[in-house]
Amino acid sequence: MHNHRVTSSDPVPSQRRVVLMRHAKAEAWGQDDHARRLTGQGRADAAAAGRWLSESAFTPDHALLSSAIRTRETWALAAEAAGWDLTPAIEEGLFSASPEAALDLIRESPAHAHAVIVVGHNPTIAYLAQLLDDGSGDTEAGAAMVGGYPPCAMAVFGFDGDWADLDMASASLQAFHPGHS
Repeated sequence: MHNHRVTSSDPVPSQRRVVLMRHAKAEAWGQDDHARRLTGQGRADAAAAGRWLSESAFTPDHALLSSAIRTRETWALAAEAAGWDLTPAIEEGLFSASPEAALDLIRESPAHAHAVIVVGHNPTIAYLAQLLDDGSGDTEAGAAMVGGYPPCAMAVFGFDGDWADLDMASASLQAFHPGHS
């Protein structure tokens, strides 16, 4: 899979950016899906993802997380590796959200936020990424994204406008990270 890096010259200065991140590899299905924790590989991948985002000049000023343990662990490890000190918003509804419901949560992001990260679950994250993509972005990243959205994968989108205006086919794919370290 292609591991395209976003350089600091890629985003337009006034452009908003959103990262759609699937949680890292978690334990096998158990009695309580909500309480599943990351595996050792998942922990390593989450930290590597944070480093990749930091090296790609992405620093979120708003984070939306599902309430599941595995999304919160993914965020904590990525944020620590990237050096971010940001308290995320835990969204109960993101655990089982449709792509449209997840998009509505992003639209409610604070006006001052220029970079938002969403840490959630498949199939929601993968479907939302495909729905947001306007087709004008990085074609190699687009091909990699359509090829699969494994645990800890991330799509980075650029978007011009207010968060409330984010809609289907309104964001340009800038990069896709396949998620494995």
